[in-house]
Amino acid sequence: MRRLKKILGVGLGAYLIAIIMLYFLQEKLIFLPTRLPQNYAYSFSEHFEEVFLSAADGARLNALWFKREDSNGLILYFHGNAGNLSRWGEIVIPFAKQGFDVLVMDYRTYGKSTGALSEEALYSDAQLFYDFAQKNYPEKQIILYGRSLGTGMATRLAADNQPALLLLETPYYSLLDIGAKRFPWLPVKWLMKYPFRAHEFMQQVLCPVRIFHGTEDRIVPFDSGRKLFDSIPRADKRFYAIQGGRHNNLSSFPTYQQAVIEVLQNP
Repeated sequence: MRRLKKILGVGLGAYLIAIIMLYFLQEKLIFLPTRLPQNYAYSFSEHFEEVFLSAADGARLNALWFKREDSNGLILYFHGNAGNLSRWGEIVIPFAKQGFDVLVMDYRTYGKSTGALSEEALYSDAQLFYDFAQKNYPEKQIILYGRSLGTGMATRLAADNQPALLLLETPYYSLLDIGAKRFPWLPVKWLMKYPFRAHEFMQQVLCPVRIFHGTEDRIVPFDSGRKLFDSIPRADKRFYAIQGGRHNNLSSFPTYQQAVIEVLQNP
């Protein structure tokens, strides 16, 4: 009996340690930023301007604004969770080559951006850039594009505003849902500081929605993106399943490339 109690005690201790680690380390699990020195000089093949906006709490947020002489409108792009604008600037260039201006920001703690992280702060920062976009473009010419982590922010913006279109690449139903499936033995519901309930925001989205998801995605499961799609209450929605696609390689698939061109030319 004493041996059993000892084993149970050790098991309970390990369980409690796991709970504590998940709670306090979740930002390191969710966000994978790479910082840049403030004097870092970006260099890209397309013309761009560097933008800095200041948040109400004093955070300084860095962005790249790719501009064309005769653009078809603006794509406000919210990137995935790794790296910084030195990488994501390259990733959005194909949209610029399709005739669109592109504005892509770095989140707090990423690249040159500063400020303390929180879910509400990220939503507020996203709205700050949306307001900036509206000062330069009619709202009917603003397209929101969210990728992976950024899909939650893009969906919240679409719920709170009236953009022309919402495009989501490898989106999640919610990060809470992803976490609960990844750690089914932990009370994730009570621990998660960043639930990113995209499905709840989607109930207020009025613009057309287009979703791209790879069938072999091992970061955000295909089923999570499909579940989000099924939760959309309005009829103007399309889901593009990229057969064999993983989380970070959809742009290499002709089916994705053709779908994006189709959507941007004929939303």
